[in-house]
Amino acid sequence: MITSLANGRMKALRLLQEKSRARNKEGVFLAEGIKMFEEAPLEALKEVYCAEKLWNQINEERAYEALGKKLQNCQERGIPVEQVSDEVFRHISDTQTPQGILFVMRQFTYSLEEMVEKAVEKKKHHGKQPLFLLLEDIQDPGNLGTMLRTAEGAGADGVIMSRGTVDLYNPKVIRSTMGSLYRLPFCYVETLEDGIRLLQQNGISVYAAHLKGERFYDEISYEGGSAFLIGNEGKGLKKETAELADSYLKIPMEGNLESLNAAVAAALLMYQAAGYNRRNGK
Repeated sequence: MITSLANGRMKALRLLQEKSRARNKEGVFLAEGIKMFEEAPLEALKEVYCAEKLWNQINEERAYEALGKKLQNCQERGIPVEQVSDEVFRHISDTQTPQGILFVMRQFTYSLEEMVEKAVEKKKHHGKQPLFLLLEDIQDPGNLGTMLRTAEGAGADGVIMSRGTVDLYNPKVIRSTMGSLYRLPFCYVETLEDGIRLLQQNGISVYAAHLKGERFYDEISYEGGSAFLIGNEGKGLKKETAELADSYLKIPMEGNLESLNAAVAAALLMYQAAGYNRRNGK
C-alpha cells in the first residue's frame, strides 16, 4: 500500500491532474469515481489506484461485487492495481468527496475525416441523418462535459472543437461527461473552417444560432444531416465563423435575455434535429 505523498507515482499523478501538457506528453488522462471506472473500457486502462477504505469495502460488502470483478479483470490483464492510504488518496483526488478510485487511461484518438466518413456511411446504409456539434472556444469545463453528454444522448456522430476550447481531458470536463467521453467521437481542429467545409462537402448543413436568424430552430426540417455551431460563453461565435454557416436560426427568447447558456442551447438544437430522425424513422 502506498502511504506517502513523496512516492514518485503520487507526484506524477498530481502533475497529470493539474497540467494538460503533462497529460498530452504521456498521451493519458485521469478519471475518478466508481461509475466512471465500471464503464471504462479495459483496453484503455493503464493504472488503477484504490483508497484503503474502499478496498476493504470491496472485500467485505456485496454492494461492491461488480467493482471487485472489474478490478480483478484489470489484474488478470496485467493492469497495475495499487492500494493507497485514505490520506494520500485525498491529496491525489480532484474531488471534495472522493469515491475512492482513481485511474489512468490512454487518450482517445479520432480524426475529423474518420468521424465524417462514418456518419455518411450510416446515412447511406441505415438512413440516419448525420448530427454534429461544432464548438468554438468553449471555456467552461462543465459546459463542455455537459455538451458531450447531451450529444451522446441525442445520437450525435461527433463533436468538433476549436483549439481554443478548454482541454477535454481536464478532470472537471471528464466528470461532467458522466462516461460519454468513452463512447462519443471527438476531435480538435486548427480552425473550425476545416470542419465546416468538410461537413458541407458531404451534404451536411451547418447552422448557427444567431440574432440575425430568420427562422426559429423548430421550423427547420434538418433533412440531409445537421451540424450546430456553438460559440464562446461570453463572446459568442466569431463573425468570420458565423459567416461560414449555411443558415442562421434563432431560439425564441422572453424577458430581457439575448441568449441561453451554451450547453442549454446545444441541447435544444441537437434534440430538435434528433427528433426529425425519429419522426421520419431514421
